Amino acid sequence: MGIVEAWAREKPIRTFLARLSQRRAAAAAFAFLASSSSASAAIDGEGGGDWGIPQLSSIANSVVSRCARILDLGVENLQQSFETDFPDNCKEHNKYARELLEYCCHKALHEVTTRPDYLADKHLRRLMFDMMLAWESPRADNEFLENDSTMSNTPETEDEDEGSIFYANSTRLAVQVDEKKTVGLSAFARIAPSCPIVADLVTVHNLFDALTCSSGGRLHFLVYDKYLKSLDRHEALRSVKGIMQSPLASSFQLDTGECVIAMDGDRPIHPVLQHIGISAWPGRLILTTHALYFQRIRVGYGDKIVKYDLATDSNQVIKRDLTGPLGVRLFDKAVMYKSSTLEEPIYFDFPELGGPSRRDYWLAITREVLQVNRFIRKFNLGDVQRAEALSKAVLGILRYSAVKEAFHIAPSHFKTTLTFSLAEKLPKGDMVLEALYNNYFQLLDTSLSHLETDSTADKMSQTHTVPFSLYALSRMGFILLKKKDEIEKEISFCAVCFGVTKSLEAALEESFCYSERIESARATVDQVKVEGVDANLALMQELLFPFIQVGKVVYSLSQWEDPLKSLLFLAFMLYVIQRGIVGYMVPIVLLVFAAIMLWHKYIGDGKLLGVLEVQPPPSKNAVEQILILQEAISKLEDSLQAANIALLKFRAVLFASVPKATEVVAAVLIAAATFLVFIPSRHLFLILVVEVYTREMPLRKQHTEKFRRRMREWWARIPAAPVQMIKPNENKKKR
Repeated sequence: MGIVEAWAREKPIRTFLARLSQRRAAAAAFAFLASSSSASAAIDGEGGGDWGIPQLSSIANSVVSRCARILDLGVENLQQSFETDFPDNCKEHNKYARELLEYCCHKALHEVTTRPDYLADKHLRRLMFDMMLAWESPRADNEFLENDSTMSNTPETEDEDEGSIFYANSTRLAVQVDEKKTVGLSAFARIAPSCPIVADLVTVHNLFDALTCSSGGRLHFLVYDKYLKSLDRHEALRSVKGIMQSPLASSFQLDTGECVIAMDGDRPIHPVLQHIGISAWPGRLILTTHALYFQRIRVGYGDKIVKYDLATDSNQVIKRDLTGPLGVRLFDKAVMYKSSTLEEPIYFDFPELGGPSRRDYWLAITREVLQVNRFIRKFNLGDVQRAEALSKAVLGILRYSAVKEAFHIAPSHFKTTLTFSLAEKLPKGDMVLEALYNNYFQLLDTSLSHLETDSTADKMSQTHTVPFSLYALSRMGFILLKKKDEIEKEISFCAVCFGVTKSLEAALEESFCYSERIESARATVDQVKVEGVDANLALMQELLFPFIQVGKVVYSLSQWEDPLKSLLFLAFMLYVIQRGIVGYMVPIVLLVFAAIMLWHKYIGDGKLLGVLEVQPPPSKNAVEQILILQEAISKLEDSLQAANIALLKFRAVLFASVPKATEVVAAVLIAAATFLVFIPSRHLFLILVVEVYTREMPLRKQHTEKFRRRMREWWARIPAAPVQMIKPNENKKKR
C-alpha cells in the first residue's frame, strides 16, 4: 500500500487520465489514417493490376487509377488521351508527371461534380485530398512520402497538474501522428478550384490561409474534411432552399433569375431593426442577387416590404456605422445604406450581446452583391455571363459562411474569400477583373456561339482550369437563367469550359505582390502614428522645419529689418521676373528634389533612414485638453462667422443694397479689368511684387497703415444682407 500511495501522490489521477485520453485520441487518429490509406490501396488493387505509369509516384498512380475508374477508362487510354491532346507537354519530362496528374484530376472532378450531393461522399473527399498529396510528389524519382509514423514517434507533453482531458485537440494530435499527410498552398490552389463549390481561383489563397491559420500553413485532411462537410450541411443553404420553395418568396415578387442568398430577423431572439431618422422598426431582412428587401412588422398595419435595389447605378454606399435609440450613435452594430434615390440614409441594426459578428457578416455579403452587380454593369455582360458572375458571388458567399460557422472564425479575423470584394480591395484589382472578363467571361460568349461548329473547341476547352460556377449552382437548386431548359442546353456545352488562367494568374500574382508591400508599408504607418493634437503639430513642425525657416527668412526680408539685404533681395526678384526665369522656377525645384533623391540613392552611404527625433510638448491633463478643444472650437466658430459676414456684405454690394459702395466697387472692377487687358502679365507681376514687398518699407510704411485704416472704416460702413434660419419640417422624421 505504501508503494501505491507514493505513486498516487507523485502522479495525480487526473494527470494519468489526461495522458490516457491523449493516447487514445492519437491511436484513433492513427487508425483512421491507416484505414483510409489501406482502403485506398485496396480500391486501387481491384482491377488495377500491379502495374502503373513508370513516371508517376505510388500515390500519383493511385490517384490516376481512381480517376480512370471514375471516367470508366483504362489508365493507358487516359494517358494516351493526354498525350494526344497535349503533345507539346509530353516533351518536357520535368513537367510531364504533374501535368498528366492535373489532367486526370480535372477530368475526374468534372465528371464527379455532375452527381448530386457529391460532397457527402467520404471516399470522394479523401480522393480530392489525395490529389493534392499526389500533386506535391507526382514523379517517381523524387518521391518523398515515408511510411506512417508509429505510436512511439508521437511526442508527448510533460504531465502537469493544470492539464485537462476535456481540452485535447484532435487536429493537433492527428498532425502529430502523421505530419507528412498535409498539403501546401500550391497543391491546394491547383486542385481545389477544379470543384467550383470548394474554391475559386481568385480567392483560393485567402481560403487556404483561413483553413490553415492554426496549423502553420499546412492543410491537414481533418480540417479539409470538416470544411467540405460544412459546405454540404450548410444550414444557410438549406434555409435558403426552404425560403425559395415557400410562399414567402412569392410575397417579395422576385424578378426572373433572382434568388435569395440570406435572411435574418425571422427569429425574435435575433431581430433586425431598420432606423430612419429617429424611428426604428423591427422586421425581416432578405438579401438576393439583385437587391435588399426589408419586411417591416408593424402591429395593426400589416407587413410592408421595401426594396433597396443593388443592381442599378444609383451611387449606393454600404458601410458600417453607429446607431441607437432615437437616432443616438451609441452601438457599433449597424450597416448604413445610402443611395441617390433615398432622401436620407437607412440603417440596419443587428443587436446582439457579443461582438458585431452578425453585422460584419451582412456587411460583407451585401458588399459582395453590390460589387458583382457593378462588375456586370461595367462590362455589360449578357444573360449567361451575368448568371455566371452572380453564381460566382453566391458560391463565394456560401464558402465564406462555411468557414465562419465550421471554425468559429470572425469574418474580420481572416482575409475575405469573396471574389469581387477581394478584387475591389486588392491593389490593381481592376486589372484582376479585366483579366477575369477577358479570359473567362468573353470565352463563355464565344464558346456558346461556336462550340458546336468549331472542331478545335473541345481540344481548347480541356486546357481551361476555371470552373463553370453556373453549372454547379444549378445542381444545388439555384436557377439564375430564365428557363431551366436553357440552363441544361448551355451547360451541356460549357460545363467543361474552365477558362484560360495564365493571364488571370499573372494579374493575381502581381496584385498579391503589391498587397504584401502595402501591408508592410501600413505596418510602418501604424508604428509612427502619434496621438494628440499638440504631438502631431510638433511632428509636423519638425518635418517642415526647412520650409518654415525659408518662410521666416523671406518674411524678415519683407519687414525691412535689414534694409540692405531687403533691397538686394528685391533687386534679385525683379531681375528674375524681368528675364522670364519665373516660368522655370517650378522645374528647377523639381530637378533639385530629384537630384537630392538620386544622390542619397547612389552616392550616399547607403545607411538606413535615421529616426526622426521630436521633442514632445508638455503633457496636459484631461481638463486642460478639454479647455484647449473648447478654445479651438470657439476660434473656428469666429472664423466661420467672419467669413459669412464678408459674404453677406458682398451680397449687399452685389445687389446694390448700398448704392454708393456699389458704384465704387464697380468702378474699381472696371479699372482692374482694363488694367489686366492692356498691360502685359510680366509687368503686372512686377507691379504686384513691388507693391506687396515694399509695404513695410520705411518710405511707405506710414502711407500703408493709413490706407489700411481707411479700408477698414469703409468696409465697416457696409451693412450685411438679411438672413433668416428656417427650421426643417420634422413631420418626415416622426412618421
